[in-house]
Amino acid sequence: MDTPTADNVYTVSRLNQTVRALLEQALPLVWVEGEISNLARPRSGHIYFTLKDADSQVRCALFRNRALRLRTTPENGDQVRIRARIGLYAPRGEYQLIAEHLEPAGDGALQRAFAALKAQLDTEGLFDPAHKQSIPTLPRRIGVITSPTGAAIRDIVSVLKRRFPALPILIYPVPVQGTGAAAEVIEAIQRADRRQEVDALIVGRGGGSLEDLQAFNDEHVARAIHACTLPVISAVGHEVDITIADLVADERAATPSAAAERLSPDGEALARAIQQGYARLRQGLARTLGERRERITRLERRLSAQHPGRRLRDRAQRLDELDQRLGRAMTGHLETRAQQIGRLERRVQTQNPGVRIRRLSDSTVQMNQRLERGLRERIRRERARLEASARTLESLSPLGTLARGYAIVQPADSGAVIHRAADVAVGDPIRARLSEGALIARVEGYDETT
Repeated sequence: MDTPTADNVYTVSRLNQTVRALLEQALPLVWVEGEISNLARPRSGHIYFTLKDADSQVRCALFRNRALRLRTTPENGDQVRIRARIGLYAPRGEYQLIAEHLEPAGDGALQRAFAALKAQLDTEGLFDPAHKQSIPTLPRRIGVITSPTGAAIRDIVSVLKRRFPALPILIYPVPVQGTGAAAEVIEAIQRADRRQEVDALIVGRGGGSLEDLQAFNDEHVARAIHACTLPVISAVGHEVDITIADLVADERAATPSAAAERLSPDGEALARAIQQGYARLRQGLARTLGERRERITRLERRLSAQHPGRRLRDRAQRLDELDQRLGRAMTGHLETRAQQIGRLERRVQTQNPGVRIRRLSDSTVQMNQRLERGLRERIRRERARLEASARTLESLSPLGTLARGYAIVQPADSGAVIHRAADVAVGDPIRARLSEGALIARVEGYDETT
């Protein structure tokens, strides 16, 4: 037997610290499932409890910063699953589990299955808003798929009685949890869709644990809701509970009561709106009738003033007046013509037409002779004037000057006229316009003397 020395003798504290280091290094985070007992909650906010099964137990600690993140409050007797590190409480020399996460047993697997199904259906587009139908604002009848004895149907009926008692409701009774619940919910959705006897569906139940809501996290239920041609409102659980049915439905309501409020109009508000509309309608009709009465009165006055019978009487009287005037005019005209004929007969008798015709014929011959003489004289004077003007124009025309041997000199590239020799330089091309044609030349020299 070795003799103990100062180096190989452990104190209790050193031993516990060494064992704790070995435990923490040897074992990673582990999941442990068991039943809670001896639960304690001191004012520090930490939670201490024992996790046990039929044969063993282990002490556990859940510190305050982790305890604040729990969704549920653990109690003695709860079956839970924890994720923990293994440690050692040195003052008592007890090994313990330092919990980092705690959840009810079974919920972890269900939550992972929920997340996987959610991701799958989202990838397939079942949650796409483009596939969602609009919810009717005033349905003629609504259908409810839920338990006929649950709190959900009582809440829905209560809301409908309060808000709009005239709205009919058709219940499709189904179990909302347990074995076979999902299949019955699917069959009820398909039956309602097939019958088309309601304008919208509420699929719902009250709140519950994740296990209680499994019928509404079922893949086939989700696909039945997505395939339904009726608008579907999902009202499963309370506000904190989100199910696959909520995500795939056309609309989600936080509670069954909220779904009933969404589908039912406010009876009092609707009655007020109807009364206001009726009042506006009466006012509009009264205004329209008043305007129509005024228009009819105006038309009656116009019709009275322009009545065909009255106009016919006026026209008949006017016709009589015109007939009388025509008779007087015709009589006067005939009398005037008779007088004219009498005067003409007397003139014819006093004047022989043959003599007058000969006299007018002689006068015509004389006038023709005078006209010919005048025209010949006028033509002679105008010809003389024209010849004088032509001579004057010819004497003034540049062409006449050119015809006498002169020329107009211009730069070859310009239309200007050269008046002085100094206007050009030796070697410049020039153009000399003659009476007939033109010459192109170049300046060889010049003399400025005239």
